Amino acid sequence: MGLIGYYFRRGWKLFRGEVLVLPSRVAVLVFALAVLLLPLFNQDPYLLRILIFTSIFAILAASWDLLSGFTGQMNFGHALFFGVAAYCTAILNIRLDFPPWFSIPLGAFGAVLAGLIIGIPCLRLRGTYLALTTLAFPIILMGVVFAIPDLTGGELGISGVDRLSGSRLNDYYISAVLMLGLGFIMWKITDSKTGIILHAIREDEVAVRASGVNTTLYKLFAFCLSGFFAGIAGGLYAHIMRTAGPSTLEVALSFQIVIWAVFGGIVSIYGPIAGVFILFPLLEFLRILPKIRMLVFAFIVLITLLYMPEGLIPWIRDKIEKECPRCKVRNVATRKTCRICTADLD
Repeated sequence: MGLIGYYFRRGWKLFRGEVLVLPSRVAVLVFALAVLLLPLFNQDPYLLRILIFTSIFAILAASWDLLSGFTGQMNFGHALFFGVAAYCTAILNIRLDFPPWFSIPLGAFGAVLAGLIIGIPCLRLRGTYLALTTLAFPIILMGVVFAIPDLTGGELGISGVDRLSGSRLNDYYISAVLMLGLGFIMWKITDSKTGIILHAIREDEVAVRASGVNTTLYKLFAFCLSGFFAGIAGGLYAHIMRTAGPSTLEVALSFQIVIWAVFGGIVSIYGPIAGVFILFPLLEFLRILPKIRMLVFAFIVLITLLYMPEGLIPWIRDKIEKECPRCKVRNVATRKTCRICTADLD
């Protein structure tokens, strides 16, 4: 009991010092608890279905932020990773009878291979040229899909994929736990030494290369890592929808991902996740106004970005927290001195 008490006190001290010290981290904790406890209060199938797709697209938007937000490699064809994984997962499940727990990771590795294929020729490109090149790849792959209908199902896609689990509630918990877990992993990656290098490449690649860092290798790593996480989302989507079709490769999906991420706030991982959890259910709710649904949606997004150009979540965070000018640690906005170095915050 003494050992258990020791670890409990140590865990509580760490929790109090790392989580409860900042409002943004408390908000993330409340969000995670709300996601996990929601089915205890409401198990409406329609609501669970919306939240399942919200969790899947949250993983997808966060994976875009990992690549485009942190490294500055503007990817307008992110649906490629999603679609490749969806098709790979469906083919493995239908043709080889692989179960979801095996087909989804293999589909994600298929997306990693796609990341290598588009990453290598795109490494020398920047800005507009890179964006247009990445935009072309999903269109090219869609042509390939139509060219081999015996394997891909052509315009109709592949249907009859196995269910992810035996019930809608299990599907919800699988997608929600994966969203929270993968979101945390992506955040930890960006908070590590690797994340600092990726962010430095975004700010000044020439300076990073001059300091002896192999920027080509890191950018290729970012493409593959982003492809893996997007691939997990694509595999989940294929098993939830029980189909994989050309819609997973549409250009509109790529731009929708960018809208979610920019609305929530890029270079943060949690910003795009919050953006999806706000905008995707909102778009579903606006079905009660079918004639002006997209107009209202566009108006909300434009007004938000007009007054909060860095995104909704960073804007809110800056209102409730301050960054220390000396040690760069974030503090509650009401503090007068930094909690680490005691520097004046006013």
